[in-house]
Amino acid sequence: MTDRPSFLRRLWHAVLRLGFVVGVAWPVTLVWLGLAIRHRERLPLRGPAIVVANHNSHLDILTLYTLFPLSRVLNVRPAAAADYFLRNRALAWFATHVVGIIPVIRGGASKSVDPLAGCYDALAAGRILVLFPEGTRGEPERLSEVKSGLWFLGRRFPEVPIVPVYMHGLGRSMGKGSRIPVPFFVDVHVDRPLPWQEDKAAFKAEVQGRFVALQKKAAGLADEVPVHRNAVHGK
Repeated sequence: MTDRPSFLRRLWHAVLRLGFVVGVAWPVTLVWLGLAIRHRERLPLRGPAIVVANHNSHLDILTLYTLFPLSRVLNVRPAAAADYFLRNRALAWFATHVVGIIPVIRGGASKSVDPLAGCYDALAAGRILVLFPEGTRGEPERLSEVKSGLWFLGRRFPEVPIVPVYMHGLGRSMGKGSRIPVPFFVDVHVDRPLPWQEDKAAFKAEVQGRFVALQKKAAGLADEVPVHRNAVHGK
């Protein structure tokens, strides 16, 4: 038999997440900022899949949510730092049940706790995992070194597609230390999926190279590609 209280709780959390995307993510990203998306068709719409993105702002998660059709949003789960988003009970409840994050313990694995356990579970359940491989927010519009967490995920799920996404402008709009977003147009570049490699150093170099290439495109140093401006998916 269905556990009715549990079902109602999950339904309520789903309503809250959809309300967050429609009532917060869409207005902030598409109205206050403005958005241009290149190669949206490369985004995975079904899981398991991993979307990896650069990390300059708290607006990153909001922006990534708006890239997906509303009908797919509940299957998208962003990984985020447990030490930041779980630092008090109210924020932890909001981050996990409304924003829908998967808490990740930064600082590496221990013998008793695997920081990526929640990410493994999400991929095993067929989710689209959003991961920031730099590990933390960097300086505005600058790339940081890719950490090893993505390689470990790929080792567990080598057949899962890994899709790089580069976002330009969010670091200027609401970079580290900022509290209020400044209107600034955002360009999003979606790359082709990259394969996992057994050689950790080579894999990390490939991921870093993909982001550098996307950054150059965003800066206008490469050929232009088709743009979809301020498009919201409702299907």
